[in-house]
Amino acid sequence: MFIISILKNKINRLVILLRNKELLKLCNCGERTEVRGHVDKRSHYSDIDIGKDCLIDGLLVTEKDGSKIKIGNNVFLGANSILDCVDSIIIEDDVLISYGCTLLDSDGHSYRYSRRKNDLQSWKKGERGFGAAQTKPIKICKGAWIGANSIILKGVIIGEGAIVGAGSVVMKSVPPWTVVAGNPARVIRKIPENER
Repeated sequence: MFIISILKNKINRLVILLRNKELLKLCNCGERTEVRGHVDKRSHYSDIDIGKDCLIDGLLVTEKDGSKIKIGNNVFLGANSILDCVDSIIIEDDVLISYGCTLLDSDGHSYRYSRRKNDLQSWKKGERGFGAAQTKPIKICKGAWIGANSIILKGVIIGEGAIVGAGSVVMKSVPPWTVVAGNPARVIRKIPENER
């Protein structure tokens, strides 16, 4: 029984390593980076660059030509987290993004019903146009921590060392060394120098 358990663990690890090797072909990855999640490049002319010593358990999506996800060194992206990139999502070094987080640099659909009413039928045909949706880059600065199940929307910059409380919806940029929480996220305290 014990030997069977060891063999199962070794087989599971081998499957993960082989899958990781396949996923790494879709990204430019640094040394010792593991991609255990999923990569969905919906355009061959989009880029995903991941630094060294990262663990990516979530989903990375580039939607169109020119979409760019850039992840620094020593970054963790938790399981069930999604980076959905139409324009640009940049994550600097030493960032922790917990499980279940969503980063969206686009509205995805037009505010106008007359423009979005045919989106589903277009998608079913393989057409994914983002011309009517507003997009703005997202940037998560060095040392930031994004709590579980948070949502970061288009145009947001999370400052260096900032913390986003679990379940927050961040619609505006967050100053460095602050803690934000809520829906919409608001500053709840500054992080003093002796706690950095």
